Amino acid sequence: MIRIVPISQADSLRSRKARMLQDAELVVAPIIAAVRSRGDAALLEYARKFDGFDGDSVLIKPSGALTPDFERAIDAAARNIREFAMTQLPQQRSVDFGGGRRLGQIVRPLESMGAYVPAGRYPLPSTLLMTIIPAQVAGVATTCVACPKPSAEILGTAAKLGVSKFFCMGGAQAIAAFAFGTQTVPRVDRIVGPGNAYVAAAKKLIAGESAIEFVAGPSEVLIIATDGNPAWIAADMLAQSEHDVDASAILLTTSASLANAVQQEIDKQLAGLSTSSVARESITNNGAIVLCESIEQAIEFSNLLAPEHLVLHEAEWVAGVTNAGSVFIGPFSPEAAGDYASGPNHVLPTSGQARVRGGLSAADFVKVISVQQLSSEALRELAPTITTIARAEGLEAHARSVEIRFADQQSTANRD
Repeated sequence: MIRIVPISQADSLRSRKARMLQDAELVVAPIIAAVRSRGDAALLEYARKFDGFDGDSVLIKPSGALTPDFERAIDAAARNIREFAMTQLPQQRSVDFGGGRRLGQIVRPLESMGAYVPAGRYPLPSTLLMTIIPAQVAGVATTCVACPKPSAEILGTAAKLGVSKFFCMGGAQAIAAFAFGTQTVPRVDRIVGPGNAYVAAAKKLIAGESAIEFVAGPSEVLIIATDGNPAWIAADMLAQSEHDVDASAILLTTSASLANAVQQEIDKQLAGLSTSSVARESITNNGAIVLCESIEQAIEFSNLLAPEHLVLHEAEWVAGVTNAGSVFIGPFSPEAAGDYASGPNHVLPTSGQARVRGGLSAADFVKVISVQQLSSEALRELAPTITTIARAEGLEAHARSVEIRFADQQSTANRD
C-alpha cells in the first residue's frame, strides 16, 4: 500500500534519485571503458550478455507493416509532435543596430544524432516519434536509433519515419557506442532518449564526449491537488508506476480525506491491473502521498524535487512553478496525453535535472551561431572600449589587433 506521510518526513523522496544514479555509475563505468577501447567486440559481447542478441552485426534495416489502427494512431501523434516541434526552433535573423554595427544569428542543424529507444519490459514506439521527429524538423541529416529488442511496431515506425541507421543494442554499451563510435556504429553529435538508471548513468558519464540532452532516468510524476476525483488521481499515479519498479509517483495534498481516498483507490485499481506486479512494487517502494500544510508549501516542495512530470489541478498554481520537466494543468490533461499524442515531448529530465531545463525539443538539434559585421566607423567607435578592457586583462595582442587597422590612417593624419 502506498504510504501517507506528513511533509516533515518527505525529505527522503528528494535524496533517493541521487543515490540510485551514483550506484548505477559504478556499474556502467567499466562497460563504457570496454566499448571505448574494444569497439564492436565489446559491444557485441555485452549485447549477447545483457540483451540475448545472437546476430553478427547490430546494424539492421528496419521494416514491417503496421496494423491500420496503429498506423492511424502513429500518424495522428506524429502530426501533433511535428507541429509543436516546429514552434520550438530559434529563428535566423540579422539586425542593423546603427552606426555600422550589424549583428544577428544563423541557425544550423547538427549533422547527426542518436536516439535511445527503450524496449525492455515495454517497447516504446512513442519514444521513437518523440526523438526522431524533432531532429528531422531541425534538419539533422543522420538519425540513428539504438533499441535492444525492437518490437514490430518500433521497426515499422522507424521505417515509416525514414531513420538513417537502426542498431539492435541497448544499455550503457549503446550509449558508449554512440559517444565514441565503433567499427559499425558512428559517433554522433548528440545522444537523446530515456532509459533506466544504467542508461541515465552512462549518458552522464559520456557527456564530455558527445552532447546529451539531459539525464533521463526512471520516470517520475508529482501531482498537486486539494480535491478532485480520487479514481482519476490514482489512475494517473499508477500510469507512471507501471513504467518501471524504479519509477516514482507522488501526490501532494492539503486534504487528509483526499489522501485516504486516493490510497484506497490505488489498492482497488491495482487488483485489476495487468501490470500490477511492476506498479505495486514501484508505488510501494517509491510512491507517497504527502500531507502539506498549504498549497504554497506543496509548490515549494515540488520545486525542490524538480519533477519530470508535474500535474496541477488548478491553473493558477503554475505561477509558482520554477522547476519541472513538463506541466499538465487541469483534470483533463493527464500525463498519458503528453506521453503519446498532445504534441510536447515526453523525453523529460529526471533526477532533479529539471532545475536547469525542460524537455527535449527541436532546438536541441540546432546550433545558434552569432554573426557580427562591423564597418570601419563602428570599429573605430568601439576601439577605446576594446583596447581598454584588453589591456586591463593583460592581452596586449587583442588591443593591437584593433589599433593596427587604424595605424595607417593615424600616420597619414600625423604627416598632414
